[in-house]
Amino acid sequence: MAIAALAAFTVFATVFIFTLALRPSGSDPVRARVASLTPSRPFRTAEDIPSVQERIIGPLLDGMANKLFAILPAGLLGKLRLKLIRAGDPITVQGFLTICLVGGGVLAGLGFAMAFSMNETLSPKGLGMIGMFAGSGAFLPFMWLSSRVRQRQTGIIKSLPDSFDLITTCVEAGLGLDAALTRVAEKVKGPFSEDLSATLREISMGRNRGEALHDLAERTGVSDLSMFVNAIIQAEQMGTSIGQVLRVQSEQMRTRRRQRAEEQANQAPVKMVFPLVLCILPTLFIVVMGPAFIELYTVFTNK
Repeated sequence: MAIAALAAFTVFATVFIFTLALRPSGSDPVRARVASLTPSRPFRTAEDIPSVQERIIGPLLDGMANKLFAILPAGLLGKLRLKLIRAGDPITVQGFLTICLVGGGVLAGLGFAMAFSMNETLSPKGLGMIGMFAGSGAFLPFMWLSSRVRQRQTGIIKSLPDSFDLITTCVEAGLGLDAALTRVAEKVKGPFSEDLSATLREISMGRNRGEALHDLAERTGVSDLSMFVNAIIQAEQMGTSIGQVLRVQSEQMRTRRRQRAEEQANQAPVKMVFPLVLCILPTLFIVVMGPAFIELYTVFTNK
C-alpha cells in the first residue's frame, strides 16, 4: 500500500513539474518593465551562434596554452618564436603550444587505450607506454616546424644567386641600393622576396637600413645572406663601391652553390647504400637463389 502511494505521489509530482515548465508565461508587469529596459538584441541565425569548439574547446585549450606559456623559460620561448619566424610565421607561439598539448593528449589517450587493452594500465610498462606516446605527440609539431624551416631556408638559398645578380645589374645601371632591392622583391618569387618586402617596408617607415638588413639575415638564418648583409654594411661604412662588392658576393654565391651541388653528389652513393642493402639486395637474393632452393627442396623431399 505504501509503495502504491509513493508511486502515485511520484507520478503526480512529475506531471505537476512538467505542467509548470511547459505552461506559457503570463503577462507580468515587472518582467515587462525589465524587458523594456534591456537593450534589444538583433536576431541571430544558426550561422551566428558560435559552435561548441568556439565556446568551450577553444578557450579551454587557449587557457592551457597560456599557462604553459607562463611556465616555460623565456629563453626557450625566444628560440621557439625565432624558429616560427624562420618558418614563415605559420602560427603563433600560443597556437603552436596548443597543438603540442593536443597532440600529446591524443597520443597519450591512445597509449592509455593500448595499456588498458594489455591490462597494464598502472604498471611501469603501461605508464612508460603512455609517457612515450604523450612525448611523441608533443614532439611531432617540433619535427614539422624544423622541416618547414629547412624547406624555407633551401628556397632562400636557391634564389640568392639570381637575386644578387639582379641587384648587381640594377646598381651598376644607376639605381640605388633601396631601389635595386625593391626591384628584386618585385621580380623574384619565393620566401626571400617575402622577407625582403617586409624589410623594405621597415626601411620606408624610417628604420635604419643596416639594422633592417641585419634583422633580415637573423630572421632567415641563412649564412650566405648574413655574409652579404655584412659586406653591404661594411661597404657603406668604408665608402667603397657597392657595385663591386655586389659582384664579388654574387660570384662567391655561385661558387658556394656549385660546391653544395658537388657535396650532395658525393653524398649520394653513401645514402644509396641503406636502401640498396635493405630493399634491393634481399629481393635480388630471392629472385636469384629462390629457384635453386626450390630445386634442392624437391630433390631432398623425393629422397
